[in-house]
Amino acid sequence: MDERRRKRWDFLQNITIVLLALSAVFLFAQTQLYSLGIDAGSSYLRYLSGDAAQTADASQTALTSLSAPIRLAVTGVYGGRYGSVALTTSDEAFEPVGGLLRESLRSIQSLAVCEKNAFLTALGGTCVYCDFLEPLPLPVLAGLMGASVESDLSVRRLMVSAQSDGATALYLWCEGDVCRWGISAVSAEELERVVSGYELNGARFALDGGEPETAALNPCSLFPPELPALPVLTSAAYLPDSDALLSALNFYPRTNSRYTESGGVEVVTDGDRTLRLSPDGVIRYRSGGDPALAIPAAGEEPTVTEAVMGTNALLNSLLAGQTSEAGLYLTGVRQTESAMVLSFGWQAGGVPIRQDRGANAAEVTLSGSAVSALTLRFRQYANAGETSLLLPLRQALAIAARQEGAELSIGYLDSGEAASARWLAD
Repeated sequence: MDERRRKRWDFLQNITIVLLALSAVFLFAQTQLYSLGIDAGSSYLRYLSGDAAQTADASQTALTSLSAPIRLAVTGVYGGRYGSVALTTSDEAFEPVGGLLRESLRSIQSLAVCEKNAFLTALGGTCVYCDFLEPLPLPVLAGLMGASVESDLSVRRLMVSAQSDGATALYLWCEGDVCRWGISAVSAEELERVVSGYELNGARFALDGGEPETAALNPCSLFPPELPALPVLTSAAYLPDSDALLSALNFYPRTNSRYTESGGVEVVTDGDRTLRLSPDGVIRYRSGGDPALAIPAAGEEPTVTEAVMGTNALLNSLLAGQTSEAGLYLTGVRQTESAMVLSFGWQAGGVPIRQDRGANAAEVTLSGSAVSALTLRFRQYANAGETSLLLPLRQALAIAARQEGAELSIGYLDSGEAASARWLAD
């Protein structure tokens, strides 16, 4: 009888030890997950925790929620033109042209290389034209207008132009000044209907001539009929609450692995991950490949669309709660053998803001789907209550003409304390 009781007691002891061990493992896992910042309070993390395949399917549609600055021109049947140099893809004035470009992109079966002169000649006829300021992946540009396109091209300018046979053609001005074109299924009647919806305001391109100085400029320089009244913006560096930044970057907010350098830079570490918070409003994140911070992707490598959507969601989570007259926009995607680098700039009302020495507002490096590096320059922009003073067009043309082939445009230049609109020659 005693032997039986002893065996039963040993069995109960073993069960208790197993249960205690399982409980310890569960508590340890909970602690690790929390230390990675995986809680229900982060909208970015809820985005990451969704099914990757569903996220990838939705990303093309979600691109339409992004806002990109553009220069828009619409040329009528008799040569009159509407033009705007302060517009975004989310503005109502862009929607008719955006819809036409969307349908044209969807209908193109093939594209052939064409001479730049063919593009410029078509620009003088009945057409709609959109300049995205920098060459961007065509799948991203198409996604901004709600179309899904598979392509390796990087494109800056798109145009739908009427042909002599009653058809329309889609023209692309690609990276490296290489042009391509293809016949579109959009009808000439549909193009003319969109064109007739714009009140032609006398905008013109440098290729139209009219001033001796325009011959030396980039022919696609677009000049509005009247100089836009753009406000002066105050500009200041700032840093949000560090705990919010740590949570958004999947650091444990109450970590003790943090210190402040003599210059005031706060450094936070977590394994091979390091975050540096500078008093001048710049944060720099580096990782040796730890997947603690990653973007959603359906496969091992994110598509360019998934990369844009994922990095945009991450940057917006870091900017959450900010009130500013400016927002981020994509300025470039560069791919290397081992990484994808995405750069972003600030824009206000469709007008780009140049930083001192040409620095990017943000830059994110992806190694696969993991974020291996991130730099973000926090800037707070507000309306200063006065209007930027722009040189008259004729004077700006005379100055820009000294630089052969320069493209003349209007943009903000951030001096560190204020950002004023001015003519830029690139």
